[in-house]
Amino acid sequence: MAAESVIRDADMAKSSLELATAQILSQAGQAMLSQSNQNSSNILSLLQ
Repeated sequence: MAAESVIRDADMAKSSLELATAQILSQAGQAMLSQSNQNSSNILSLLQ
């Protein structure tokens, strides 16, 4: 039973790590999109 508990703990840690990785990638993508949109707005305002 102890080995099963260790395996469950490792599986839980792996799942937590995968979730954190997905959240970081999502936030990075949102930040890049926001910055890209801001850069486009700045260029348009320069052209006016």
